[in-house]
Amino acid sequence: MAEVVIVGGGIIGLCTAFYATQAGHRVTVIDRNPEQRDGCSYGNAGMIVPSHFVPLAAPGMVALGLKWMWNPESPFYIKPRLDADLIAWAFRFWRAATPAHVERAAPILRDLSLASRRAYEELAALPDLDFGLVRKGLLMLCKTQHALDDEARGATRARSLGIPADILDARQTAALDPDVTMDILGSVYYPRDCHLSPDRLMAGLQRRLQAAGVRWLWNTEVTGWNVEAGRVRAVRTNGSGGEIRADEFVLAGGSWSTGIGNGLELHLPMQAGKGYSLTLPKPRQLPRLCSIFTEARMAITPMGDTLRFGGTMEIAGLNEDVNPVRVRGIVKSVPKYFPEFRISDFEGIRPWRGLRPCSPDGMPYLGRPARFRNLVVATGHAMMGLSLGPITGQLVTELLGGQSPSIPLDLLHPDRFA
Repeated sequence: MAEVVIVGGGIIGLCTAFYATQAGHRVTVIDRNPEQRDGCSYGNAGMIVPSHFVPLAAPGMVALGLKWMWNPESPFYIKPRLDADLIAWAFRFWRAATPAHVERAAPILRDLSLASRRAYEELAALPDLDFGLVRKGLLMLCKTQHALDDEARGATRARSLGIPADILDARQTAALDPDVTMDILGSVYYPRDCHLSPDRLMAGLQRRLQAAGVRWLWNTEVTGWNVEAGRVRAVRTNGSGGEIRADEFVLAGGSWSTGIGNGLELHLPMQAGKGYSLTLPKPRQLPRLCSIFTEARMAITPMGDTLRFGGTMEIAGLNEDVNPVRVRGIVKSVPKYFPEFRISDFEGIRPWRGLRPCSPDGMPYLGRPARFRNLVVATGHAMMGLSLGPITGQLVTELLGGQSPSIPLDLLHPDRFA
C-alpha cells in the first residue's frame, strides 16, 4: 500500500484514483479547479471508440490544417501567432503525420480502446454507477462520395485489425437509425463503439472515490516539486495542503501538464485543442446511435432525452474563452446532415468549451519518465481522454504496483521527445 498523489481531477485522474484505491493505495487528488467544474471531461461527446485507431497526426492532416487555418469556422483551426512552443509542436506534428506512424500506432490504439470498452462494461455493472452506457455502435455519416470512399478504406483497415465495420448506403443507414431524418450518401457503421453521459460518469466516480476515503484538494495549483536522488519527495501547492509528501506521484493534468512537468524538467510538448459542444434539451428528433458528420468533423451523441453536438479543434493556447465564430461553424453544419433541424434550434443554448491535451504525434504520454522512479505521467489523450480513461487508470495502477504493464507502452513513453 502506498501514498499516491494524483495531479489532475479529470477523467484520467479519477479513473486512476478508482483503480489505485481498488489496489489498496491511499490517494490524494489535486485539481486547479473548484469541485463544481466543467472541464474537458464533462462537455465532450461521450464516445467510446475502438473505431478511432488512427492518431491525430496522420497523412493529409497537415494539408487539411493549412487549408482550414484561414477559415475560423473550419473544423481544425490554428490561431496564427508567433510562439516557439507552437512552432516546435507543428514541426513535430508534420514529421509524425506519415503512413509508417499510423501503421505503428493503430494496433496499440486498438488494444487500448478495446480494453477500455471492456472496463466500461465492468464499471456499468457496479451498483450506484449508472452513467447511461449505450452499446449500439457509431455511424460515420458521409454526404459525398469522396468521404464515403475514404471511410470505406478506413473500414477495410479496421476489419484487418479485428474491428467490425459495415459500409452502408443511405437506405441501410436510415433503417439502422430510423428516428432521425438524414441527408447523406452513405455511412460506415462500427458496432463495437459505445456512448455515455460524461457528467454522470464523473459524478458517479467521484461519489465512489469519496466513499473510499480519497482526499481532495480543490482550487489548488502545483507551484513546485521537491526532488532528491531520482525520486519526487513532495509536491508544493498554493492551497491549504501546502507541501504534500507521498510515495508515488501521477501527473494527469491535461493541457496544463506541460507547464507542471517543466518543474520536473520533463519535456512534454502539447498544445491545447479547444473543442465546443451544444446540447439540445428537447431536440426535434432523437437518434438512437451516436454519429460523426464526417466532412464537418462533428460528433453527435444522444444522452438520455438530450442531444449533444460537438466538434472543432482550435489551437489557440491555454485560452478558455468561447469563440462565437467556432460555435457558429458547428450550428451551421447540423441542418446539412439532419435537415429537420434548424439553426434557430440553438438560440439560447449555452456553448460549452474544453481544452484537449494534444501531443505532436497524436499519442498519449503514459509511463514512468527515466528521471524519476516514483512518477507516472498520464496525459496527452487529445479527443480520446474519455474513451481511454479506464484503461489508462488500470495501466497507471499496474505501474504504481511495480508490475509490467498489461499493454506495451513503448510508443507512449513520456520521454520520447526529450
